[in-house]
Amino acid sequence: MAIAMLTGVLLRMMSKDKTEVLRLPRKHAPKVRREVTAEDGRQLVEEQSLARAIIAGLVAVVVFAVLWSMLSALVSRVFPWLTLLLGILVGLVVRRAGHGIDWRFPVTAAVIALAGALAGNVVVAATFTAADFGTGTLRVLGAVTAMTWPVFFTEVMTPADIIYGLFAGAIAAFYAQRRLTRAEYLALRRFEEGHDGA
Repeated sequence: MAIAMLTGVLLRMMSKDKTEVLRLPRKHAPKVRREVTAEDGRQLVEEQSLARAIIAGLVAVVVFAVLWSMLSALVSRVFPWLTLLLGILVGLVVRRAGHGIDWRFPVTAAVIALAGALAGNVVVAATFTAADFGTGTLRVLGAVTAMTWPVFFTEVMTPADIIYGLFAGAIAAFYAQRRLTRAEYLALRRFEEGHDGA
């Protein structure tokens, strides 16, 4: 069988052009490169939406805080390093929803992640407080007053939580900005050059 296959290959090589035999079959049609224009860059700028990025980031924070408090109540432990996952989540959500290409989106993601880390810690602390008093988490959160905030920051919020929150903000800022292809970057550059010259 091997001899028959080898004979077939040799016969094909002798009957056809060598370059045709050695060429791999094409799997895709050849791509035609289109020249990028300033109009493509303008479309990139118009696709941005800071409002969508903020809404998506806040929704991600709320969902994460609920899941974090449920996990902490289930295992009776607090995992402060989960704040780093919040930073990744917020950054990716802001990037996906906002399509941001300027400085506002990383800054927005960092602020949302930092506020989300604080909010998550508050919800987790309320969950453990509710378990101690035999009540619900929402009832504890509804009973928060100006007198309870200093207690929270002195007894519950540790320096490690603050460091994790700052790192979550930095991670969110890193992941928040849209990654441009070379063609998109060139189009944006041409748009900005034309915009500056106008």
